[in-house]
Amino acid sequence: MIIVRSVKWLNFCSVKSTTFVSKTAIVTFKDITLPEIDETLKRASDAFFSFKNLSLAARRDILHSIATGLEAHADDLVATAASETHLGNDRLKGELGRTCFQLRSYADAAAAGHHLEPRIDHAMPDRKPAPRADIRKVMVPLGPVVVFGSSNFPFAYSTAGGDTACALAAGCPVIVKAHPAHAGTSEKVANIVLATPGLPRGAFAHVHGMAFEVGKALVTHPLVKAVGFTGSTSGGRALFDWAASRPDPIPVFSEMGSINPVFLLPERLAVAALDVATQYAASITLGVGQFCTNPGLLVGIRGSGLDAFQSALSAQMAKVPAAPMLHPGIARAYADRRQTALSQSGVDTLASGEGTEGVPTLARTKATEFLSNPVLHAEVFGPYSLLVECSDAKEMLKVALHLEGQLTSTLIATENEFQSNGELVEIIQQRCGRFVWNGVPTGVEVVAAMQHGGPYPATTDSRFTSVGEDGIRRFMRPLCYQNVPDAMLPDALKESNPLGIWRLVDGEWLR
Repeated sequence: MIIVRSVKWLNFCSVKSTTFVSKTAIVTFKDITLPEIDETLKRASDAFFSFKNLSLAARRDILHSIATGLEAHADDLVATAASETHLGNDRLKGELGRTCFQLRSYADAAAAGHHLEPRIDHAMPDRKPAPRADIRKVMVPLGPVVVFGSSNFPFAYSTAGGDTACALAAGCPVIVKAHPAHAGTSEKVANIVLATPGLPRGAFAHVHGMAFEVGKALVTHPLVKAVGFTGSTSGGRALFDWAASRPDPIPVFSEMGSINPVFLLPERLAVAALDVATQYAASITLGVGQFCTNPGLLVGIRGSGLDAFQSALSAQMAKVPAAPMLHPGIARAYADRRQTALSQSGVDTLASGEGTEGVPTLARTKATEFLSNPVLHAEVFGPYSLLVECSDAKEMLKVALHLEGQLTSTLIATENEFQSNGELVEIIQQRCGRFVWNGVPTGVEVVAAMQHGGPYPATTDSRFTSVGEDGIRRFMRPLCYQNVPDAMLPDALKESNPLGIWRLVDGEWLR
């Protein structure tokens, strides 16, 4: 199967279409028009009031049903995604399983009321010098959310992926813009979601949009209340700027670029250089390097331990064969950025696999070159990593200080090195959302404690995560009730606690 794209022109903007071609059918997915966007958002806005007022159990059942529907069509979905993305069946089966787990995990968390964060401070009518009113607060859904499907995860971060699951769990209608790299997969997943029992009409919509104007029209539409995005820094920043320029700015939760630096301290390398190199050869080349937590920067201190690590990592990466990347756009971008990085002054190529696409590459430079050349700080999305050699611990500290925000940062060190390098540890932690010690950053777990987000440019809002049940809070806001009679309060704030959820009552957690 192949994807063919054609261009059509309408009177309001340039509009393209994505055509899915298989052996048995030709299906063209035309870009949504501006009038159709308006109609879609009106339906979503109308659905918001009924959807947000569904019981927690009803929303849980909807998300569970979506997961069940995906599993029932797993073979067809995996086959379609494999034909569009060059990802193997095993990888796609695992990703589809993760997607279903996310849906059920977030559904169960929402049913338990974790995202509501109820707070109750009872009235104090006899307080002097002035009485206190009864004050209660709970999180409520924002409204219609636009989700942009990612290119590198056709299931887990796309049509029914994490952003969609979080927004639906919060009680927000979702409008998904399919990623054109896997339009057929996205369409099939969307049809499964739309057929889900109990899902109100308008609470989910699926659109296609190759044209620049489609994304902008979705983000700037007055009925849209939030945006979820996973992709490039330029794409995420464009959405953020459009949202900020609205008369009523809205939050944009963009996961963007990250080189996920790894700091290698000598004591640890002295005893484990080969083991660490083996771990990182696998991590750098995992999935042809097409993971947002791919370790793209390795920082070490000159010495025998770093030499041993460098030699072992180079040998292992040179043995990894090149492989097709997700789609031609990613392959071209990798080739261009790889070539740009390798052509910089003071950069040596330590290892380069054979092949023409997705070539595993390890490069090396000195800290002085890295500090003076911002080109070397840029993400090279693919199986590439740059080893920065520092003359001493002070120079390593300078490298850490010059890094931008990251999804993850890793410290390879002994306990003694951890304790004796407090300033380095502090600086690393200030610049990341997830701090890893003696491990690899790839392998993001869908658990409550996971933080998948970090300071800009890793994300547009480092306070939130896009993985784990806390991701639901991105699409909610606090609403305070003062002196509202009990019968008129939402169930989460009623005195009898009919939902049976944990609440902070007069400073004490009670259930």
